[in-house]
Amino acid sequence: MAKAKSAFVCTECGAEYSKWQGQCTSCREWNTLSEVRRAAPRPGSGSGPATARAGYAGSLSREVTDLASVDLAEVPRFSSTFGEFDRVLGGGLVPGSAVLLGGNPGAGKSTLLLQTACKLAQQRRVLYITGEESLSQVAMRAHRLQLPAQGLKMLAETSIETILGVAERERPAVLIIDSIQTMHLEDIGSAPGGVAQVRESAAALTRFAKQSNTVLMLVGHVTKDGTLAGPKVLEHMIDASLLLEGGADSRFRTLRGQKNRFGAVNELGVFAMLEQGLKEVKNPSAIFLSRGEEQAPGSLVMVVWEGTRPILVEVQALLDDSALGNPRRVAVGLDGNRLAMLLAVLHKHGGLFTGDQDVFLNVVGGVKVLETSADLAVLLAVVSSLQNRSLPRELVVFGEVGLSGEIRPVPSGQERIVEAAKHGFTRAIVPRGNAPKRAPEGMTVIAVDKLAEAIEAL
Repeated sequence: MAKAKSAFVCTECGAEYSKWQGQCTSCREWNTLSEVRRAAPRPGSGSGPATARAGYAGSLSREVTDLASVDLAEVPRFSSTFGEFDRVLGGGLVPGSAVLLGGNPGAGKSTLLLQTACKLAQQRRVLYITGEESLSQVAMRAHRLQLPAQGLKMLAETSIETILGVAERERPAVLIIDSIQTMHLEDIGSAPGGVAQVRESAAALTRFAKQSNTVLMLVGHVTKDGTLAGPKVLEHMIDASLLLEGGADSRFRTLRGQKNRFGAVNELGVFAMLEQGLKEVKNPSAIFLSRGEEQAPGSLVMVVWEGTRPILVEVQALLDDSALGNPRRVAVGLDGNRLAMLLAVLHKHGGLFTGDQDVFLNVVGGVKVLETSADLAVLLAVVSSLQNRSLPRELVVFGEVGLSGEIRPVPSGQERIVEAAKHGFTRAIVPRGNAPKRAPEGMTVIAVDKLAEAIEAL
């Protein structure tokens, strides 16, 4: 029997080295190399690794194909039974694809996949592999959520060899692995959850999914920094990487696409965690706009663009006299560095000084705003709190603010204005480049070029 060799693998980027060193030369991270044992060649598998990994992309043919001759027929998708899930996936599940679902403990990853599996099992063959829970625990959760249990095939197993053997016999349309960190290959001596085990287990499962045209759905753990645990190469193997976010103190969960070979990235799906499990929220703007009766200073509604749709969310700003020599700048749901930059623009081109104020900013509902269209709304909310002046409830704002104080247009401005008008807003402050030729009925659109003009329009 051939002797298994050792290698040192970076846990951040997956680069391999023959000996240990303090810094990974590929990603420049320190102390990320860990020793793993490579699998020994199997008998009859050939002399090189190419034979063992043949057909990784799903095709066993090694003939060179001209790009123009490739069939462009779209692979038929099928629904996951959740409209919000389908939205994030780009329209549904693609046969032969590998989807990685990550999230913090308690976010609802297993609940979402169990609900999806039980509903899909009424139409297709679904195999659910659990490596963290017993079958009775999964059955108890399904009973508590009042899910249809007939037709769903279950297996409590962590051995990849056994799982692939069962999958070859059952031939499921959807294969769910919960979770990839508990799986292991017999040929690799490291413990489950290690770099080599996670990488090789995911590679074996992905190879099976490509060759058998099976939808593979993997559950992945996250680190304390919120990134997917395991080697970075895991995210390169799969076709779609989704992240389910939401704290234990919030009943709403957001599903965001970070990578998708079959659709748009940064698409957002919203779910509500109820006693019967996760329920999709088809109109997220309605839940994020549940404000109080009295309008307080520093509160303003903005329109952000998430994937393929506009969402109205409320931003709140609170300014208070600072007792410290270095005032605090705290932003929840927004980039803190961008907040500091916008406050400098407000002082330079808006004539308002906040250097002696603690500035606290919060996006209501736990939404994380990643685009620059929130700049103008953030600054106007800061102005409202600084002057202790409430803004009209029917006002909506969006626009990017440049370093010279100019208001820049943002994509899909017309759609944002229409979405605001649907929810009863009658006044909007937008960049001049986004001003429509004809405003929606009942809405007054104020177009501005400079930050000073927007402050005067309040």
